[in-house]
Amino acid sequence: MLARLTLRDFRNHEDALIVPRARFVLLTGENGAGKTNILEAISLLTPGRGLRGATLSQMARQGGPGGFGLAAQVDGVTIGTGADAETPDRRQVRIGGVAHAASALADYLSVIWLTPAMDRLFMDSAGDRRRFLDRLTLALLPSHAVHSTRYEAAMRARNKLLAERERAWDEAWLGALEAQMAEHGAAIHTARAGLVARLGDALAAQSEGPFARPALALSEWEGAEKPLEQALCEGRRRDAAAGRTLAGPHRSDLQVMHQAKGQAAALCSTGEQKALLLSILLAHAALVGAERGQAPVLLLDEVAAHLDPARRLALFARLEATGSQIWMTGTEAALFEGIMEATRLRVAEGRVWEG
Repeated sequence: MLARLTLRDFRNHEDALIVPRARFVLLTGENGAGKTNILEAISLLTPGRGLRGATLSQMARQGGPGGFGLAAQVDGVTIGTGADAETPDRRQVRIGGVAHAASALADYLSVIWLTPAMDRLFMDSAGDRRRFLDRLTLALLPSHAVHSTRYEAAMRARNKLLAERERAWDEAWLGALEAQMAEHGAAIHTARAGLVARLGDALAAQSEGPFARPALALSEWEGAEKPLEQALCEGRRRDAAAGRTLAGPHRSDLQVMHQAKGQAAALCSTGEQKALLLSILLAHAALVGAERGQAPVLLLDEVAAHLDPARRLALFARLEATGSQIWMTGTEAALFEGIMEATRLRVAEGRVWEG
């Protein structure tokens, strides 16, 4: 859990300090007060671009000196990230005061979030669902970030080589890049498939309760019946014409069904889709806690507002059982009635105080 969180010149927060005293941290305030900015700050203490997917230069406080800094204490270790004014798009990461690659953050903290923007996850692109699945995978397997980064780098280099149509391709270099993609792609697919299977088992063991139970599957990509290195080699001319790589785990998709109705999540109502997402999130939190011995930090942005009182109480009970530290936002304190022990914070115009 985060024992201490500091924000400096991040979004609308000039200088904020939060010291949680309970596993529930409840942030209330009007829209635009800066509640979600605090959740975004926490999400950036893991590999990736955070819950908004924004660029670093967008995160520095307007009117500030440029750059920003975030830090947290986790199990006695201080981890931090940010950017300075001179290189606003270059991410810096420090762990225990020593510079590290961003992928190292996954060894110290796992964070999963649910935001209003994710309400259309099942309606949006396969890429959005892959990124969601990768965040879940990363929480269980920190090395997933390294494999993903190296796979993407090799694929970009291969696409660039294939785009050079006027010159003869460097067959040896293409072969080396395809071998890298095959190595890291296999690790990515194995990690994703393993998580989907374990999540399926965890969901099957849960009672239906007030939240719909989803059934999960990972789709294959075109050409998956053969080794990826072979598929990439055979598909060079096709990929060159398309301007992108058409085979590999970056083409798979997370498929979600409403189990009781036998209906694809994309065809379910908005409320059912929210319930399916919550079920996945809760099962995943329990799974991470059991397998890593460290439950993930949960960031839930404006979740309670869309549930009736009975379902809110059921959600709070399920969250309590995960063993996670839970950060929740809402416009009214009344939304959190039923949570007994919590750090309750008010947020307004970039300021944070208890109350």
